[in-house]
Order: sequence, then structure tokens, then C-alpha cells
Amino acid sequence: MKTLKTLLLGTALSATLTFPVMAQDVVAVLSQNEVGATSYNPISATLLSVGAWLLYDRLVSKDEKLQYVPSLAESWEEDADGMAWTFNLKQGVTFHNGTAFNAQVIVDWLPLYQGTENAYLFDAIDHAEAISDNTVRFLMKRPEPNLLYNFSTVYASIPDPATFTALGEDFGVTEVVGTGPFKLESFEIGNETVLVRNDDYAWGPGASTGHAAKIERLTLREIAEASTAFLELKTGGVDLLMNVPTDFVEEVEGAGNLKMLELPGTDLIYMPINVTKAPFDNIKVREGVAFAINQKEIIDSVFGGRGKAADGFLISSLPESKIAEEFRIAYDPVRAAKALEDAGWLMGGDGVREKGGERLKVALWTQSDSLFRRLSVVVQAQLKAVGVEATILSFDSAAIRDQYKTGEQQLAVRTYLWDNADILEWFFGGDRLYYPNISMLNDPKAEELKTAAMTGAKNQVEREANFISYHQYINSLYPYAPIYEPVQLMGYNADRIAVPDSFHASRFNTLGFLELEVKE
Repeated sequence: MKTLKTLLLGTALSATLTFPVMAQDVVAVLSQNEVGATSYNPISATLLSVGAWLLYDRLVSKDEKLQYVPSLAESWEEDADGMAWTFNLKQGVTFHNGTAFNAQVIVDWLPLYQGTENAYLFDAIDHAEAISDNTVRFLMKRPEPNLLYNFSTVYASIPDPATFTALGEDFGVTEVVGTGPFKLESFEIGNETVLVRNDDYAWGPGASTGHAAKIERLTLREIAEASTAFLELKTGGVDLLMNVPTDFVEEVEGAGNLKMLELPGTDLIYMPINVTKAPFDNIKVREGVAFAINQKEIIDSVFGGRGKAADGFLISSLPESKIAEEFRIAYDPVRAAKALEDAGWLMGGDGVREKGGERLKVALWTQSDSLFRRLSVVVQAQLKAVGVEATILSFDSAAIRDQYKTGEQQLAVRTYLWDNADILEWFFGGDRLYYPNISMLNDPKAEELKTAAMTGAKNQVEREANFISYHQYINSLYPYAPIYEPVQLMGYNADRIAVPDSFHASRFNTLGFLELEVKE
């Protein structure tokens, strides 16, 4: 069995080698926000790439209208009081190793989350019972209006519990056993993942029986530098970019062999503010820098006018994003200047504010790839316009997470990919300090509102109301500045592959790759 050290050494060697592309092979480049994943272990990972969607299935999926549709479960029903759910499972499903998928698998799978970062997904479930081979019943500790969403996320992917337990920390690195449309051939951390078709796949997602993938082999490459990734697409080194930087949209559209697919985004770019580090331990300073960010200028200068200006922490398609106007954070240089002055920072002769002989100088952390560097330069200039001198510190995309865990950051530019309001708890919960809560927010009232939002609702209407209150209170503390809500722009070589222009899914993952095909 390969060790982690062997895999890392393999990464260095493979970077110098090239191999001919087989006729039914497809090579895709992962989105920049998926670069750096160290495992395909859905139980404990906090970062998974699109490969995890292809290696595993989940009980339910979401269609393009964000409605829940069958995946490994063909139907489900919630008891009237919300204290139990019954799921009827698809028959004939097998894991990659031939083991049958059944209700007992679900019973054995749930306890694997205990003590992990992802345990919160199933906190509301007391236990699962196998009613029959193909029927499982979840007995609840409390109603959970978000249960179907939790079951649909990539972190609720279902591995074979026996293999998972046997392999321990090696699971998801050296070997993966799921029920998904692809099997793991190799995983070189930081470099590439090679997947091969699961010829037996015939169970979803969606209401139909499904079919095996049309391509035989899929290589998912990690290229942190966006310009390098685009050059690979342009010169034929890869077939598909999961995320085309807006800088290169015109080149894609102008190239005869390249095409682009535009999909609604589910990510958000923002500037976290460390509330524990001076000068940002003063709420007025945080308010000042939050309202200094000119979202429209960033969209026009960095993203070619595509996408939306963010004024909260949630993507605009979520009902919990509909906060009151007074809590929205949007560019207001007058308000920014007043807040900084109220904090005692007065404009100096050279355009940098001063207080007690000290200049208002801060560090702005960012990732080293070109998009984040360009974005950070614009943010740096916008901060300078209100009298804040920011020094940019760049870190490798994979290494920056460990840097956050030091708690030394003041400001940063980063992104998340998620389509549920519980992301607020993930990045601002007091029990997640350092990382992922790099704003280091640990406020008693916020914790009360978080608890009500995460566990206090009996139905979806209550849940939405609770999350709006939580969202509004977080914004009132200014632990971040919203920046940008992107669209997903996928570029591909139309001479090599055919990409479906429509499919019944909220993201280009399982269904998208199932329909992808190589042109003869």
C-alpha cells in the first residue's frame, strides 16, 4: 500500500512527466477554491474537490431548481412532528468493491462522524434503524428542517463503512470505496487525481435509473495559477477548466475551438477581519474598512463586469440572505471615513491615518495565484483611499489554511463555496476559532443566535427567520467585508469534448460528468 510520503514524492516526479491522452480520457482542471485538498475522506475533510462528488453518492441530490431529488434514496417521508424520517433506498446498488449498499450501511455510517468537524451535519439524529434491507428510519433528538440539505452535501457522501474503518487515516488518500460513477485510480496530493469509470453504475442521481459515464478516465489536475491553467486549455494540454478567470473570457469566446458554459455561482469572495487583533479589536475600525470596499469597482476591474456585488455573507439565491437594508454592507466612503475618525484615527499628511503617533498600517493576507493577487491589489488601493495602509502578504493556496490557524492575520481576501445558510456558523462560530473562523469572532449574543438558527427551528420558516436574525447581528459586528458573488464560467475544448448545455443539477458535478463525452 502506498504511504503518504510515497504519494508526495510521486507528485514531484509526475510534474516533470507528460503522458499521451487516451481516446476516451478527459483532463479537467479543478477550480482554484478546490486546490489543496489532502484527502477524499468525506467524514473528516473540511475541503473536498469535485472528485468527491464522482467517487461517492449521497442519499439525496438537488436539481437545478434547488429541489431535492432521489439519489441513493428513492423516496423519503418526515413524521408530522419532525421527530423521525423514513427513507426508502434504491435496490441493486453496490460499492466499488462489490459490497451491497443497504439500510445497515446507513446504520454503520452515521456513527463515523462522531468527534469530527462534520459531526454537526447529523447532530439532530439520535440514531438510525434498519427497518428492512432497503428501508432506514432516522430517530431524531429534535426536528431538523435542514436535514435533506445536510444529506445532499458532499460531506454526506457515503463510503463503505467496513473499508473506511479498516483503512483508518489512509482512507481517502490511498484508497476510496464509494458507490459513485467513478473509481479512484490514483491521488497525488497537490497535483492530480485520476478516476476511472465505474461500469456498474446505474442508480442516479435523479428519479431515473441512470447510466455509467460516457468517458473512461478522468484526470482532475490542480493548477493554482489561473493563467497557467488557461494556457494549458489554450494549447490543448487540458480539455476543461472548471473555472475560467474573467480575464480570459474574451480569449475563450474568440477562439474557434474553445467554448464556455456559464452557470449560477454558489461561492462568495469576502475580506475577513480579525476582531481580536489591533486595530480591529475596535468595532469602528472594522466598520471603516468594511465600508471602504468598492464592490462595483472590483467587479468591473477584476471580473469583467460579470457576477454580483455582495452586501452580506450569503449567496443571493438563499432566502436567509434577505436581511434588512440597515444591515447590508456596501461601499460608502463617507461612512468609512467617519467611522475611522470616531475611532481616533485622523488623516495624516501623506494620506495614511495616524493615532497617538502611530500610523494605521495593517497586513492583508491573500493566496498566491494571480486572481487573488489582482483582487488584493485593488482592495489595497481602496483601503489606502480611506487612509489605511495595507501590506499584502501572499501564501501558497494550500498553505494559507495553516497560516490562518496561527491567528496572526489582520485582514485577508478569501472565498468559500457553499449554498446553505449554515455557512455562517462555520465561519463565525465561537467553537471554530482560528480556522475556519479566521475572523476570530466569539460573541455571546452571536452564539445565542447561532444556536437558535442551527438547532432551534421546528420548520423551514422558523429556520429562515432565525438565520436572518443571526446574519444581521453578525453584520452589525463587522467581522468581514463582503466583496463579490461570482458566476461559474467553465471553459472547454469543443473539438475534443461535448459538454451538456443543460442538466438537472445545481452544480456541474455528478450529472455534468456523467453526460460529458469525447468526440470521435
